[in-house]
Amino acid sequence: MAENDKTEVLSAKIWDLLKKYGEIVLEDVEIEVDELELIFQPGVPVAIAKPVAKAVEVVKKLVEEKFKEPEMEWTGKIVEVKIGATKSEGGTRDRTFIIGGETLPAFYMFKGIMPHPPVIAMDVFDMKIKLPKSIRMHFEDVMEDPAEWAKRCVEKYGADMINLHLVSTDPYIKDTPPSEAAKVVEEVLQAVKVPLCIGGSGDPVKDVEVFKKVVDVAEGERILLNSLNLDMKLEDIAEYLKNKDVVIIAFTPMDLDKARELNRKLYDYVSKDRIVMDTNIAGIGYGLEYGFTVMERARLAALKGDTDLQHPIAAGVTNAWAAREAWIKMDPFWGPKEIRGPAWETITGLTALLAGADYFMMMHPYSIRTMKEIIKNLLEGSPGKAEDIYDWVSAKLG
Repeated sequence: MAENDKTEVLSAKIWDLLKKYGEIVLEDVEIEVDELELIFQPGVPVAIAKPVAKAVEVVKKLVEEKFKEPEMEWTGKIVEVKIGATKSEGGTRDRTFIIGGETLPAFYMFKGIMPHPPVIAMDVFDMKIKLPKSIRMHFEDVMEDPAEWAKRCVEKYGADMINLHLVSTDPYIKDTPPSEAAKVVEEVLQAVKVPLCIGGSGDPVKDVEVFKKVVDVAEGERILLNSLNLDMKLEDIAEYLKNKDVVIIAFTPMDLDKARELNRKLYDYVSKDRIVMDTNIAGIGYGLEYGFTVMERARLAALKGDTDLQHPIAAGVTNAWAAREAWIKMDPFWGPKEIRGPAWETITGLTALLAGADYFMMMHPYSIRTMKEIIKNLLEGSPGKAEDIYDWVSAKLG
């Protein structure tokens, strides 16, 4: 076959391919010629332009599409729980708090309202314990007197509530008898008039006896009891609390099945409006992601109709201080520990806040002040200024 004939055959094949696919990719081809000239007939651009024109039309249609917000169906409602009792209600507190009542995820202000703002309480212990210096410096002179400690929290730092932890009752610490623990509760009730949350040592046997004495001396005050769990002899303590005006924190360790189980057992003794859940929260770097995930799942399941989980959620944000990075001396790159610690607690609290927590146990005055400001801004829907973030990120302390 003459060279001209070969060229014509090749040209025809190339043309057919161009018409069919719009492009040609040559692989492993060697062309040995002195001079190569490709000539496309006038019809070629038209053939290639058609698919391009179609693509442009598709793009135009995509641009015209409008965003449609996904429609979520929230059928559940979180039970409202009241903490504290004023004089007219049979108690001696100067205020009460209602938590819960949500029908939407946390701070969905663009869809509705939050019926009750979250409550932040300050931790107080019934004995002097080891605390990071950045916390201790605020309470050093009152740490051996829980009543004075509580007064400092309320009068100087504006605590809405007090979390009194009866850690001395632990059999492995001081093994303080229940009667003595109850006396401390009485003293704190006399010292401050805000609602109280009373916590035990965590020993499932000793706490049952301690809680019985505590609810007796705090009768009528509608205290929050921290906490009941599946390791306790529930039929004993729950039966005792049945006719007491007390609210219960039901604690389970990041397990929704156990949370449901504990709540169902408590329903046999107390009404739903007397139960607050604590699904457990950890600090940054020590399991925060597990804690807030379970918390968030509990809240979303409740709003979707899971009646066993339709309770306000408590968050022990003070757990953030268990992270040694919150208080040890580190490379200057990480900033001063006096600032790093409160920031650690604040971010832990903020994470729980956005996951749906209603009640916060916190400790550092600066962390609490910051959390209150954040909550206020979120509830007010303050848009803020985007450029302000750069000032915050680059801020120098000291």
